[in-house]
Amino acid sequence: MQLQDKVSVVTGAASGFGAGIAERFAAEGARVVVADINLAGAQREAEAIRSRGGQAHAVHVDVSNNDSMAALVQDILRTDGRIDIFVNNAGTTHKNGPLLSVDEATFDRVYAVNVKSIYLSVMHVVPVFRSQGRGVFLNIASTAGVRPRPGLTWYNGTKGAVITLTKSLAVELAA
Repeated sequence: MQLQDKVSVVTGAASGFGAGIAERFAAEGARVVVADINLAGAQREAEAIRSRGGQAHAVHVDVSNNDSMAALVQDILRTDGRIDIFVNNAGTTHKNGPLLSVDEATFDRVYAVNVKSIYLSVMHVVPVFRSQGRGVFLNIASTAGVRPRPGLTWYNGTKGAVITLTKSLAVELAA
């Protein structure tokens, strides 16, 4: 079990890729924090993990909101004492269509969830990692960040940003 007793936070873990990541981490022995804006879904996923013998609990978070991310980190430190792995998986998109059809509110939401969330996790989790002397970020991007698809211009841009941010964070924080 490669992740035995590692405290692992997975955002967007109520369904999809996030749920799969949370399940795999739990199978590898991690104590998983199933974090999602959909608390009921996160609770169902945490219960499913526990029913298979894993360790998991659900936490509500809006990854695009500073206060919510700060509360997430503080809650985890209170309950688990540390954070070993933080998976930035939460994401959203817009309807596939012409770039001019995406309204500003949708654009803002896509960038807030897909890009600002990386900024907020760094601002709140890097101090924890530094005080612990270790920690891992896993940022989930998309092939859309390297091979943009028509009709998803603004989403493609967010995933390209995630790729570049991840490389830049690695260069700056790896030491």
